[in-house]
Order: sequence, then structure tokens, then C-alpha cells
Amino acid sequence: MNRQDAEKFITEYLKPIFGFALKRCKNAEDAEDLSQEIVLKAYRALLIKDDIGDVGKFIWTIAHNALSNYYRDTSKAVIGVPIDDVTEIAVAPDTFPYEDDDADSIIRLQSEIAYLSKLQRRIVIAYYFENRKQSDIAKELNIPLGTVKWHLFESKKELKRGMKTMRKTSELKFNPIKFSSYSVAGSVGTKSPDEFLRSALAQNICYCVRDEAKGINEIADDLGVSPVYIESEVEVLEEYGFLQAQNDKYIVNFIISEPTVELFTIQNSMYKRVTDLFANELYDELTLSGILDDTDILCGHTDRNFVLWSLIPYIAACSGKSLIDESISFEEVATIRPDGAHNIYNTSVAPTEIILPDDYVHMRNWCGPMWNGDNKHIFWQIDSEWSDHKNSNKLIYSDEAKRILSLYDRELLGERLSKDEYAWLAERGYVKTNGKYDEQFESVWQIVILANKEIQDKLLAIGERIKAKYLKDFNTLKAPYVEAVLNSVPAHLRKVQAFELQYVFHSDGLFVLHCIVTLLNNGKIKPPTEEQKKSLTTLIVQN
Repeated sequence: MNRQDAEKFITEYLKPIFGFALKRCKNAEDAEDLSQEIVLKAYRALLIKDDIGDVGKFIWTIAHNALSNYYRDTSKAVIGVPIDDVTEIAVAPDTFPYEDDDADSIIRLQSEIAYLSKLQRRIVIAYYFENRKQSDIAKELNIPLGTVKWHLFESKKELKRGMKTMRKTSELKFNPIKFSSYSVAGSVGTKSPDEFLRSALAQNICYCVRDEAKGINEIADDLGVSPVYIESEVEVLEEYGFLQAQNDKYIVNFIISEPTVELFTIQNSMYKRVTDLFANELYDELTLSGILDDTDILCGHTDRNFVLWSLIPYIAACSGKSLIDESISFEEVATIRPDGAHNIYNTSVAPTEIILPDDYVHMRNWCGPMWNGDNKHIFWQIDSEWSDHKNSNKLIYSDEAKRILSLYDRELLGERLSKDEYAWLAERGYVKTNGKYDEQFESVWQIVILANKEIQDKLLAIGERIKAKYLKDFNTLKAPYVEAVLNSVPAHLRKVQAFELQYVFHSDGLFVLHCIVTLLNNGKIKPPTEEQKKSLTTLIVQN
């Protein structure tokens, strides 16, 4: 039999032979050695015989004879040839799977090596490209010599198959997606949430497994990228909970929204109709009830319009907690990450060729609601296209919020802050100072401060009454939107999405945004001045 046919038969029987040996030997290492002995003897016999009628029967006869020798001879040496020499035939360098030395074949082979498992890749590179001895490779990797030989044989078979395969890529290779925005519900850790998905490769890996789990090689084929790069990215994404392992495959573990005109239109219409009811009635109640004159609402800005820019978003976001259906808890759906984060991550794909209604309300430079607290107070803030906080990064916000509260608490206790501390607060627009620090000096907080729980509860009660009044209308308007959103999300993430949909019209950035836009459009609130933008939509409230 010619060499090519002999190799073909040996390759076909390689796994069955190993299975045969594994069932009959006392350990895996002996099974590896016995199977290699069978492979060597069968290969040599096929090369010298041309009259074999039933190749399968011939190979299994050799296998049973070798097994008898194994039982008799515990030294497990191949007759006439040491076991260490078996790969000279099974995976000898001169039979490495390309037929000639032309550049295209070599490049193709090198590409296919990337599709091997990490262990196989290390062994193949060490043996064929670094000319290392098999025994040295086994010692370095701390695995049996037989395992090295087995992987070399298996790798050769996989490489041959890959060389004959026309790999198919998806549209993502030529038209990669891009994430347009992200949001985080919950606490951030020591790493910025967008740090993991900043690169185009990481974004497209996650999008590739949005709807179904795929292995490293499948992802690599879809993206037209070497599996080596995919492998390293996937390891990090899986470690931090952005991908979820399913055996040897991975699926995305956060919500990737893919916008459509239909969904945007339903969303925009719902929020417009709801805020026409809520925002206008809230504004009227605040301005006509006299509550804005309450001395427990503190603010260095005397402009009532500035105060409304803080109170209306705060009441819109935080009122009506008793009306929320919280049947799904945060703990059920949030991800705990190695950097200390405990949150739900959302992102959306940048839309292409989507023509939205002229009245569509865009979230420009929006971040929030955000809040951070100590034992006494909460620092609450929204950053938007109308403000100029320059701290939309949630990690920066968290650190600054803690410092602001610390300074506020100290001053509240009668302590005079340092000159640098006042300068830091003034630069951000939170405090206005008068006079020289070492002489006649006073400071006034420029943000809205709710002095006690009583005034806080009064304000939130206004929002709750309005939400309760229109609850049936809100639920009717919300139902088609909820259905459309859940249908747009992969099945394994619908519970996460359902949790977030519980808070539509509560701690809901889009709801707050639409309230602001509604009141700006009808002239009830005015755009802030340049001076007001630094501390706009910022409160200190009781914890």
C-alpha cells in the first residue's frame, strides 16, 4: 500500500484505537503508549502489504495482538522500535501537512496552526519550528511524553483537515459593528466599565456570540481573525463576566441592544406621552404650591429656574418607589466582577442608515442618575448636554462625590476648610466664595441641598401622587414597549432585561431626559446660564 493511503487509514482509526486501549489499560499513560504501539505496527504493516482485503479487520487483529503483548510485557516497548521513536513515522517533520514548500502553502499552514488548542499549538511550534526534543517539551509542559506524541499526531490530522477546508467568514469581517454607548446599573469596581470593551475586536467578539454560544475557532472564522487573538480576548472577557462559558463555547453575558426604527419610534412615543402628563403636572405643583419657598430647600443660586433643574429630575427619578413591581431582584441578575464591581452592563450597537422621527429625543452627553453616599448624605447628579460637570466617568464621579460629601460634612460641623479645598470646590461650581481667605471670608454652596428628611419626603410625595394618578395610563403606554424590547433580546438575557424594565419611569435616564425636554419645549423651564452649567442638576440629600 502506498504511504498516502496508509496514513489515511491510520488517521481514520487513531481515536478508535486510543479508545480501545483506554478501556483495557490500567491508566491513561499506558493507554497512550499501547495505542502508539498499535499505530506504529499497523502503519508499518500497511506499507509492506498490498493484498489486504478488510483493512479494519487487519488493524484490529494487530490491536488485539499488541494488547496481549501489553499484558505479558510490562515494559511496554514496541517490538524492535523504542516507543520514543513512534512519532518519527506518525508525525515526522517530512510528512508535515503541506505538499510543497511554496509560500502560499506555508502561510496557510501557519494560519491553521492558530486553530489548534493552546497546548497543541505550543507542542507543534516547539517540535517543528524550534526543533525541540519531545522529551524536553514534555518536561517543560509537565506532561507525559506519550501525551506529547499523541498531540503531535492529532495536530497533524487537524492541520491536514484545515488545509483542505475553505473557512467561511461572516459579514463582521468586512463590516464590523461598533458600540455607540454603554450604561452601568450598580456599583463599579477598580476598573472603568468601558475598559474591557474599548477595542473593536472585543466588541465584535461579544456581538458574534450575542445570540448563540460559539467556540474560539468559530468566532475566529466569523471575524476573519487568528484564533490566537480571539483566545486571549475571550479569556479576559470571560474572567470579568462579560462572556459566559458553556463547555468549550462562550455566549455574551450582558445586554447588547440593536436599535431599529420601530423600537425607537415606540420608545419615543411612549416617553413623550407619559412626560406630557407627568412633567407638566409636576412643574405646576412645584411652582403653584409654594413649596419652592420652603427654607429647607437650600441653594446659593437665587434663580428659581436653576432650582427646578435639580428638583424636577430628582423627583422624576426617585418618586413612586412603592408603585414599582420588583418581582425580580438585582441580586438575581447582576454580575459580580473580580475588580469588586457588582452591576448590570448594557451597551448598544451604533445604528446605521436609521432615519428617526424629527421629534426623536436623543441622549446627548448623558450620564445618570448617579448617586454616592456616606452615613449622612447622598450626592445625586445627572450630567447632560446642558451641564458642564466634566466628570461623566463613573469612577471619577464616585471619587469626587465622596470627597464633596466629606467636605460638606466637615463644614456642616462648623469646620473651616482649607484654602485649597475651597478652591477645588469653587473650580467645579459647587461653592462660591467671597473675600480673602485669611481675612473676611464666607462660602456659599451653589447646589441644591435638601436640609432634612421632611422636605425630601414632601417633594417625593408630589411625584408619587402624580405617578399613582396616571399609573393605569403609564402601564398601558408601557406594555407595547416592554414587549418589543423583550423580543429584541436573546432568550438567555430576557430576565436581566425584564429586571431593568421594572424601572421604566423610575430611576430612568430617558424618562428624566424627556421630562426636561418637554418642559424646555413648552417654555416652562429655561436653558441654564454658562455659570450655572457647572453645578446643574446636582443635589445633596439626606441618606
